Amino acid sequence: MSGISIWQLLIIFVILLLIFGSKKLRSMGSDLGESIKGFKSAMKDADEAKKEIEDSKIKEK
Repeated sequence: MSGISIWQLLIIFVILLLIFGSKKLRSMGSDLGESIKGFKSAMKDADEAKKEIEDSKIKEK
């Protein structure tokens, strides 16, 4: 069997909790969430800009 089981994830979480503490993990989680939201927003903006460029090329023809 390959992959990580729920027990292995639980052990990893407990070790991280002991090393960093719950307050630090909470702030790290929120920072990660904000950076993922920012990345998604940037990708959406890039897609919209790409569509605008393609639309302007079509109108020129």
